Amino acid sequence: MHMALYNSLLWAGAPLLDHHLGKRLKSGKEDVSRFGERLGTPSHSRPKGQLIWIHAASVGEAVSALSLIEALLANELERHILVTTGTRTSAEIMQTRLPDRAFHQFVPIDRKPGVEGFLDYWQPDLAIWMESELWPNLICETSSRDIPMLLLNARITEKSYKMWGRSLGFSKRLLGTFDYCSAQSELSAKRLSDLGARNVETLGNLKFASKPLPFDSALLDQLSISLIKRQVWLAASTHPGEDEVVVEAHEQLKKEAPDILTIIVPRHPERGSDIAAMAEQKQLKTALRSKGKFPAEETDIYIADTIGELGLFYRLVGIAFVGGSLVDKGGQNPLEAAHLGCAILQGPHMENFLEVAAEMEQEKATIKVRNAEDLSGEVSAFLADDKLRAQAADNAAGVISTGAAILDSTVAKVEEILAKGAA
Repeated sequence: MHMALYNSLLWAGAPLLDHHLGKRLKSGKEDVSRFGERLGTPSHSRPKGQLIWIHAASVGEAVSALSLIEALLANELERHILVTTGTRTSAEIMQTRLPDRAFHQFVPIDRKPGVEGFLDYWQPDLAIWMESELWPNLICETSSRDIPMLLLNARITEKSYKMWGRSLGFSKRLLGTFDYCSAQSELSAKRLSDLGARNVETLGNLKFASKPLPFDSALLDQLSISLIKRQVWLAASTHPGEDEVVVEAHEQLKKEAPDILTIIVPRHPERGSDIAAMAEQKQLKTALRSKGKFPAEETDIYIADTIGELGLFYRLVGIAFVGGSLVDKGGQNPLEAAHLGCAILQGPHMENFLEVAAEMEQEKATIKVRNAEDLSGEVSAFLADDKLRAQAADNAAGVISTGAAILDSTVAKVEEILAKGAA
């Protein structure tokens, strides 16, 4: 009944959905050259032999899957892995970071014909969902083909828990199809069980096992030499409303440190020019990475409006504010900064990483800031005291030290279910 109603609503809303997709194509949010993938038409040949399919909603989930992907490929040399995501940014990152025998496709829009075409073509031996993006047709059609299904590194927010709790049993219809679920925390595990999931286990957050972000070593050397006489800090993955706070903090820092350089890496690179215009209205000198510019001696704000270079800038600085946390966006991943020796600052909105943020605060691995005054004050303290900064970075490194055990447990469970499916 649930699926019949869901598909009836999709059919009735088809004109609205088509209009929405058209707008996304025009705005560049969809890849025109690969849009067929979103309709279930592949653009890659299916490799022979065993194929594991991993679906990750967006950048964070996809990146957290990389260590798992590498471990699974290392266990079986004839194995291949298909990774699906739904955003252009995640696709671009996966294209550059996936290892040999792993490849990316866009996930099909959750209409039954496209989903059926996708599954008929790929015929995966195992399906893995990362975290908690649940597409009804994709899940039910996969289950109907007797493909073993796992939900890994699951996180159920309070908002999602309440929403699915009002679904009149639809959550049980979907979650009950998974052969196994691993949760990031005991709270998420309980919520999953309440909503109808079976075989739920708390393994911990697989993001702890993520490898450090990649970087261009030659470019790092070049930038390091050019900035050797300057004090530098980074505002990473910023959202609208945060850049203004960062620029105000820069202005306050500049009163005590005239040579200070603030690097901003916006979460969405297309916002680079807008950030530059805002800073220049305050009489600050800017340079845009997307224009091939490097920080000059007089540059105040360096805007790294590119994709896939955050690892470079985390390595360049010792102090990082992690964005999406001063505004109500739920926060971006602080573990990427922890992997690369940064003293970490973040705002109060860390709903996407509640357990991680709580553990980092408990271990004094991060400092919470609420406004420009807080931000400038904490950055100034770290710049003035190398021991203080190094201790904060060491605390952050300690938090992520559990990652190897979490990865080993996750890989063992995947291999166990694969072996059962092959038996």
